[in-house]
Parts: sequence; C-alpha cells; structure tokens
Amino acid sequence: MKLEAVYGLHAVTTLLQRNPEQVIELWIMQGRHDARMQRVLELAQEQQLDVREADKGLMNQKADEGNHQGVIAWRKPVQHKTEKHLPDILDAISGTPLILILDGVTDPHNLGACLRTADAAGVQLVIAPKDKSAPLNATAAKVACGAAEAVPYIQVTNLARTMKDLQQRGIWIVGTAGEAEHSIYQQDMKGPMALVMGAEGSGMRRLTREHCDYLVNIPMAGEVSSVNVSVATGICLFEAVRQRAG
Repeated sequence: MKLEAVYGLHAVTTLLQRNPEQVIELWIMQGRHDARMQRVLELAQEQQLDVREADKGLMNQKADEGNHQGVIAWRKPVQHKTEKHLPDILDAISGTPLILILDGVTDPHNLGACLRTADAAGVQLVIAPKDKSAPLNATAAKVACGAAEAVPYIQVTNLARTMKDLQQRGIWIVGTAGEAEHSIYQQDMKGPMALVMGAEGSGMRRLTREHCDYLVNIPMAGEVSSVNVSVATGICLFEAVRQRAG
C-alpha cells in the first residue's frame, strides 16, 4: 500500500488532532526539537504512533519543494469526499450557507491559500470543476495549514448544473468580474450565498458567468488591475463576514 505524505507543522498538527487514525508513521527531522515540534510529538505519543528521525536530505526528497518544516506524516490513502457526497454535505449545513466556488484555479498553492481563507471565514463548502482545477495534493494541503482537513473540497463534473442545484436550494450565486457595474461592497451578502472566484487573468468561464445571479467587482485604486485569487477571495469572503456580523 502506497502511503500519502502530509507535511508542514500546521497541516500535520491538524491531521493528528482531527484524523489521527489515518496516520501510520511520523518523520521528524534530525535536530529539530523546538516548542512547535514538541506539540506534534505530544500528539503522536497520545496516539502511540511510530516516530522516526530522518535527515533533511531524505525529507526534502519526499516533500514537494522540500518545504516540510521538519515534519512529515505518512497516512493511508484517503478517499476524499466526491460529488456523490454533495447533497449530504449541503443538507448538513447549519446556519446561513456560505459557499466558495473556484472556477479555473489550477495552482495548488492558490487552492491551499483559498482553503485556508475559506476556513477562517466560516465557509462550509468549496466547489470546483473537475477539469482545469488544482487537485487537493500535498502541496495544497500544506499551504492550507490544516484547512484541507476542515473544509470539504468537492470537484464536480458539471459546474453549471451544480450552480443550478444550489439556486434551487435558495442559494444566491455571486460572481466576481472586473467589468461588473456594482462593487462587492454594494452587494447584499447576508443571505444564503455561493461566491464564485475565477482564474487570474481570464476570470470566470462564460457558462459559469451566465449562471450567476449577480456580478460584482473589487474596486482597485492603484495601477495594478487585479490581485492574486487567494487575496481576492479573502477580500470578498470577509466582506460577507462583516455584513453578517453587522
């Protein structure tokens, strides 16, 4: 059985807290014994996990880009939730739905950052099309800092059809587009809502745009015409959080 690597202090800590039964073995980089690593070791000891010290070179080989922060958890392959689980996830949402849709976000780093922001904003579900979307791999999970364990990420075959299903549930679809006439600050975001973020540069695809109930923009004051998709996601989601809190 081929094991999956989860690396990074936040990602491994969250995994040990939420799903420790998945972990088979823990690798710790030789010579790292600081307070943050001590917390990881305490969690591993509570679960009676095998802990192995490994040299930095070996760990760099096993982790994408070598950015493991001195810890790798090896776990059994996880069956991530799929499109067939979507109705149950939607049925289980408590409170006012706040959903994030990523249309064409292909960089795992951006996906991880969007998941981290979504978790911080209280998003209950992240949806993306199966084609031209980043997979939830080890890089995305590491950047997400544990949010990949907390927020369901569902890739769907037909995004337009899924958006229709959300609308039939009373969830309004708000898409972001630079040419939109109204800004995110003029949009009522207090009700059940799915926010659609498009790819940097090209934005949302035409069919996705056509299935939105509203289109909004983020006002830009400087010379730069756009911001990174994860930054834009944070701006929009926390405007929804601000409105709902008020």
